[in-house]
Amino acid sequence: MTAKNLQDVLDASGNTVELLRNSQIGAYIYPVVAAEFTNWQREQKAWRETAVLFDQSHHMVNLFIKGPDALKLISDTAINSVENFPVNLAKQYVPTTPAGNVIGDGILFHEAEEEFVFVGRAPAANWLMFHGETGGYNVDIKKDDRSPSRPNGKLVTRDYWRFQIQGPNAWDVIEKVNGGPVDKLKFFRMGEMNVGGQTVRTLRHGMAGAPGLELWGPYDSYDKIRETILEQGQEFGIEPVGSRAYSSNTLESGWIPSPLPAIYTGEEMRPYREWLGAGSYEATNALAGSYVSDDIEDYYTNPWELGYGSFVKFDHDFIGRDALEKVDADAQRKKVTFAWNKDDLADIMTSLLDTEGPGYQFFNLPNANYGSSNFDEVKDAAGKLVGLSMFTGYSANERRGLSLGTVDPDVEVGTELTLTWGEPNGGSEKTTVQPHKQKEVRVVVSPVPYAVTARTEYREGGGWRSQAAS
Repeated sequence: MTAKNLQDVLDASGNTVELLRNSQIGAYIYPVVAAEFTNWQREQKAWRETAVLFDQSHHMVNLFIKGPDALKLISDTAINSVENFPVNLAKQYVPTTPAGNVIGDGILFHEAEEEFVFVGRAPAANWLMFHGETGGYNVDIKKDDRSPSRPNGKLVTRDYWRFQIQGPNAWDVIEKVNGGPVDKLKFFRMGEMNVGGQTVRTLRHGMAGAPGLELWGPYDSYDKIRETILEQGQEFGIEPVGSRAYSSNTLESGWIPSPLPAIYTGEEMRPYREWLGAGSYEATNALAGSYVSDDIEDYYTNPWELGYGSFVKFDHDFIGRDALEKVDADAQRKKVTFAWNKDDLADIMTSLLDTEGPGYQFFNLPNANYGSSNFDEVKDAAGKLVGLSMFTGYSANERRGLSLGTVDPDVEVGTELTLTWGEPNGGSEKTTVQPHKQKEVRVVVSPVPYAVTARTEYREGGGWRSQAAS
């Protein structure tokens, strides 16, 4: 019998962990945008030294939510408060299951009265769509799905193009493009600017640490907008960033982009699993890394572990509230950066030249993740599991390997721990895994965000970045 939905897929597999560990979907791809425009190291350095143009037009879902109940839908499904959510403000949206575990996250833009746009990965978008369609809300929802991972030469279009201008010279670029001064609105406030004679919407953001803007508009103006920004920004050293470098910027800014959506268990979640398709992100998600448990719930995370504890507001009823009210926030694991030992990383890299053994799991540059949701075990000197590494790569700005992950609350910054790189028993059946042996890597628990600029430039914005700075 052909599986019709996620629940069918899970029932047929009998073991959710093994299903996801052996997913055949391949690597998570940031589609359509060229891998590199110069080279990935130069592009990484540009967001720290000059200015960059990030192209975010293709790898995220746009979900357009309109109607009298749009705000209620958001409030009922988000840990965030919407008590102060006027037009021209954006919020990071974090939904949880009834058990209080994170499903995903993304950004909600309040574009007009009763009109919102969610931008982000599939898990949070799917959750919003499900409740919008089945919860009796008076809303209209339109999905502009992410571009195909492998378009194979076929034409790709979106409803919106979406760019970011970032880096220490970003504001010089922005004001030259605009033809005059642009108000430096507060973090996550929305405004407008001129690009080549066209008025476009903007969001004050700072993805690379320094103040910058996100811009968006109708996709048919994509080429004109992109060319204008790059031409006007040339004197300030602006670089277009390819998809290869783009995905690694989070190593410096501190956002964990792909926690496992905590939707695979719980009878109360069954209707959602029956709504999700058999080919959905959740059904084909690739689970990777040295941490292997028989229980899929061991991969779930709560808001505090991901640095979203400050978002949890009990001024409204929302899915997961009862469970989160019982959580002891001080007892939860905390988000950190793991700074890799250079000699251990060098061993992994040079094992490519080992002609006598299987070598170590390939460490791709600059994004080393080989699954959609990644979990490598991190242990203390006594061999006790004290944390998990969840996103790994290399920063040319810091000249080292870095991971984002979680550790027990009593583990202090500066502590040396051991991360196990590679999967047990020679690796899983994922297409991104070749036969390999595991490698123990020394890592030092470090602040998040790791980049000093990211920690200090976010003070005015609130949230987890400014908490790390203070």
